[in-house]
Amino acid sequence: MSQVSILVAEDNELWRDFIGLTLRIESSFEIISEVVDGLQAVLIAEQRQPTIALLDIGLPRLNGLDAARSIREIAPNTKIVFLSGDQDVEVVKAALAVGSGYVLKSDAGDDLVTAIHSAVRGERVLSRQLAGLGITLDQEEK
Repeated sequence: MSQVSILVAEDNELWRDFIGLTLRIESSFEIISEVVDGLQAVLIAEQRQPTIALLDIGLPRLNGLDAARSIREIAPNTKIVFLSGDQDVEVVKAALAVGSGYVLKSDAGDDLVTAIHSAVRGERVLSRQLAGLGITLDQEEK
């Protein structure tokens, strides 16, 4: 399996540490950069063209949704997975309109690695806690 390069955009240091520990267990994953705001995420995505951009929704300077839209333009092959505590249906739908997946932080321990593998395969993923909210996923990313 080829290496999966991952850009992590998370402004909370404890969450960044948790994400790092979780993802580094997977030998095919390589965290190429950890940034704390959406503008940095866009700049790094343009420079490094990661396989995955893992974005929080509530990033400073440029929120995760706007950062994702920019990343889609400048790094069209990068798959975007959101990792957020936000369970608002409209936010989740907006995120899925631009990204491959949405994982709740409360599900990250169980779902994050699987979600990244799914995104790499072109599949879309939604945290299991959000499944009952009437949000539907296409089988493959548009």
